[in-house]
Amino acid sequence: MPAAYLVPHPPLLVPGVGQGDEIPQTRAAYETVAAETAALHPETVVIISPHSVMYADYIHISPGKSASGSFAAFGAGHIRISAAYDDELAARMEDAAKEAGIFAGTQGEKDPSLDHGALVPLYFLKSPRIVRVSLSGLSMTDHYRFGMCVRQAAESLPRETILIASGDMSHKLKDDGPYGFAKEGPEHDAFVQECICAGDFRKLMRIEPSLCERAAECGMRSLAVLAGYLDGWKVESRLLSYEGPYGVGYLTAAFSGDEKAPSLLPDILADQNAAMEAARAQEDAFVRLARQNTEHYVQTGQTIGLPDDLPEEMLQRRAGAFVSIHKDGNLRGCIGTIEPVQDNIALEILANSVSAAVHDTRFDPIAADELEKLTYHVDVLSPPEPIQSADQLDVIRYGVIVSRGNRRGLLLPNLDSIDTVEKQISIALQKGGIRPEESYGMERFEVKRHS
Repeated sequence: MPAAYLVPHPPLLVPGVGQGDEIPQTRAAYETVAAETAALHPETVVIISPHSVMYADYIHISPGKSASGSFAAFGAGHIRISAAYDDELAARMEDAAKEAGIFAGTQGEKDPSLDHGALVPLYFLKSPRIVRVSLSGLSMTDHYRFGMCVRQAAESLPRETILIASGDMSHKLKDDGPYGFAKEGPEHDAFVQECICAGDFRKLMRIEPSLCERAAECGMRSLAVLAGYLDGWKVESRLLSYEGPYGVGYLTAAFSGDEKAPSLLPDILADQNAAMEAARAQEDAFVRLARQNTEHYVQTGQTIGLPDDLPEEMLQRRAGAFVSIHKDGNLRGCIGTIEPVQDNIALEILANSVSAAVHDTRFDPIAADELEKLTYHVDVLSPPEPIQSADQLDVIRYGVIVSRGNRRGLLLPNLDSIDTVEKQISIALQKGGIRPEESYGMERFEVKRHS
């Protein structure tokens, strides 16, 4: 029967980095996990870490025969851990992922050193061999499916394997925490605990990507891999501990498969399709025009004509507009105009939706097989107005434009993870190629967001 554990990775748990008793509930839970895993006598532990090599569209499996690392980044370089790799299981996982159409493998390792997402669990858990796996920018569902591949690979070999999903919950639980406070932080962590206590992975997989983004978590994709690893089993789950004394949520839980059960993947995919259909049903004319034009252009190379039923505002008014395209909660393209360059808003949307889909140099052009997974936002801008200081900004209400000569950078308001004016200005400066020490002008603007 499969067994898996969700563990956090605060280095403070390790004596020599901290005192070892700063997070007492978590340490006690780790001792429980250590005792239980030792009783299982695993020959291989698969560790999913959010701090290993990470790519946008590729799940990295650490290659080689072994690796080591230390806590030098946390002031304790004398504490080193080495681990042998199960390269046979890693190869089987790569093969299973390839067969499932998931981009995963051992190519492109930039740093072979063990990261703290793996080091902290390994300090407590003893295993003859490990396989270290990174996360990626792929969707929660892709990570779930990869977890199914891990299980398939493990079952193809005659040895006991357990999975450790390393990851912290929200980093925004306290004002004096490392990332400050956001109301979504406690909301996120409460939702995850509720799902774990109920053993409800289907509900867990319905979590809103924007909630994860605003909560600043690093454990959800690890947990998705764990859930996929247990797919096809009736799951018994136990919440071992949860605490957040330093503004970061540390959650420890144990999972095991008691008996065979139908796969949850069809239900998860059906839930996603239903959510997408519901979102499409609520589109207004702005978003619908951006979506229909993007779909038509990607499939035919041509823009659509203007529909007959557009609101007068879109046909009679001129304004700058940004079209943002997202896939699985991640930005897939965003292009816009600060001031109008077309005869009306509708034509502005047509031009900018094409640019966002195929001309945003940060991303590959959108392919036809991605279209059904995309969501859209259209931001219509008010005319910019000059401001004299950052005190006149509000990250929720106002976007900002910074300029020096012909260099110009813009950031829209009310963006996930942009919670301070300082961060808003800093990113706008980066986008404009303006150094913070240079003098620059600022303007602010408001938007009407259609999503």
